[in-house]
Amino acid sequence: QVQLVESGGGLVQPGGSLRLSCAASGSVFAVTAMAWYRQAPGKERELVASIISDRWTKYADSVKGRFTISRDNAANMVYLQMNSLKPEDTAIYSCNRVPPYDSWGQGTQVTVSS
Repeated sequence: QVQLVESGGGLVQPGGSLRLSCAASGSVFAVTAMAWYRQAPGKERELVASIISDRWTKYADSVKGRFTISRDNAANMVYLQMNSLKPEDTAIYSCNRVPPYDSWGQGTQVTVSS
């Protein structure tokens, strides 16, 4: 059973930055496509960014040019650097593979507000 633990969220003003971290267990992590998802209140969960390797990343149009996903396979970690944050980025952010496991971590709350 894979365990996913997210951290790094918080309250930030519009235009600010945050770096989210995800610790994943599992021996197949290095060959697994990973992603960050988010779910805002009253909305469906959406895929924000995904990564296979540093040469293969993909982003939702809404975050292109502002968010950067990266991974450290030696440490089983996935990161999301979020810059130029907007109020509409407010959501619970979770990491998971692509496609996602049935089991999710607790997520980390990101709130963008002045």
